[in-house]
Amino acid sequence: MRVHSKKGGIIAEINMIPLIDVSLILLIIFMVITPFLVQSQIQVSLPKASTGIKTTDEQVLKVQLAANGAMTIDGRAVKYQRLEKELTLRLAKSHKKTVLVEADKSVPVERVVRVFDAAKKLGAGKIGIAVKPED
Repeated sequence: MRVHSKKGGIIAEINMIPLIDVSLILLIIFMVITPFLVQSQIQVSLPKASTGIKTTDEQVLKVQLAANGAMTIDGRAVKYQRLEKELTLRLAKSHKKTVLVEADKSVPVERVVRVFDAAKKLGAGKIGIAVKPED
């Protein structure tokens, strides 16, 4: 496609319409997929406590224990048999990390203690348990 100017020269322009169309389609796809990605994490019903300290997520390694027996470490599903291996991999980068256990109310204390024990044995800086503030 050639477009001539009044002076007789060729004007070459980039057609922006296909670029805009592709960008808008990608935006729509990401907007539709995002809620499904957020819902894929396990649901944990935290116990309530009147005392609690907010932590920053920079150096926190989150271990979630669900009522159905599922466990995740930083959002990745992990089996109990691989607990120490996974913690070793994540704590090897920094020994100053805090391990925060988010356990459901109905999870047996034995499972929570097992996570605490493994984290302490592997050299975690601090160990804590997540709670929901009382209203």
